[in-house]
Amino acid sequence: MCALQATVWPLAVQSQQVYRCPGNLYTDALSQREAAEKGCKTLEGAPVTIIQATPRPAPRPAATSGGVERPPASDDAKAKDADARRILEAELRKEEEALATLRKEFNNGEPERRGDERNAQKYLDRIKDMKDAITRKEADIASIKRELAKLSGGAGAGASGGGVR
Repeated sequence: MCALQATVWPLAVQSQQVYRCPGNLYTDALSQREAAEKGCKTLEGAPVTIIQATPRPAPRPAATSGGVERPPASDDAKAKDADARRILEAELRKEEEALATLRKEFNNGEPERRGDERNAQKYLDRIKDMKDAITRKEADIASIKRELAKLSGGAGAGASGGGVR
């Protein structure tokens, strides 16, 4: 309680005047003339409490040795990593299957025409959409492989085989 009394006190007890200056700045370090020049107004009637801030220690910078440093893993952390790896591998398989399906349907840029594509522009738009979808799938697969590589500390990026073209 004594420490609190040492750091928090009402200014009404002090003999100096408190001013509210533009920019929501409160100060008692100005003379009346300085306060008037800066456009500050005298605070009256309401007690003002000043709380002395205690400086916080600066956060320690993370080690930057180029790689990801991890503390020794506990059994729980190992289990979570194994679960994450299993989920990512399943997602990778699913995305690679979807990519194979898209490529098969794309047929090297010559997909079969649909009945509603008598207009050549409709057909060309569908080809463009298919190319975009393939590009997105390839980016998704590359991202999943990067995440898998992070989990294994840089090894195993191509765990499922088959590269991204």
